[in-house]
Amino acid sequence: MAVQSIHTDKAPAAIGPYSQGVVANGLLFTAGQIAIDPGTGQVVAGDVVVQTERVMANLQAVIESAGASWGDVVKTTVFLHDMADFPRVNEVYAKALGSARPARSTVQVSALPRGVLVEIDAVVKVG
Repeated sequence: MAVQSIHTDKAPAAIGPYSQGVVANGLLFTAGQIAIDPGTGQVVAGDVVVQTERVMANLQAVIESAGASWGDVVKTTVFLHDMADFPRVNEVYAKALGSARPARSTVQVSALPRGVLVEIDAVVKVG
């Protein structure tokens, strides 16, 4: 089983020793995406809605670079700094996914990289 690293300039470069995504055995495992603008390398200014919109765009870029779409997403994990933000994050998430309905877990964490409010990763069927 070959492991293939995924990279796109349409999502933020990895800020550590990891890949934006890895394909193995017909599945893409994405790194958690946070609200970094891939053009500037900076966290986008704004509330959890603005941050979630950037996260979903970054995640979509990684998924598309592997030749997949939201309809191929099997599972996501949403990490929130504050569970009270869930309804607003869920609204942006639903809009981005359209009719796709992957399995999902949502957890509250005490902190996220670079002080962001939301991080999302995905497992995606490819090929």
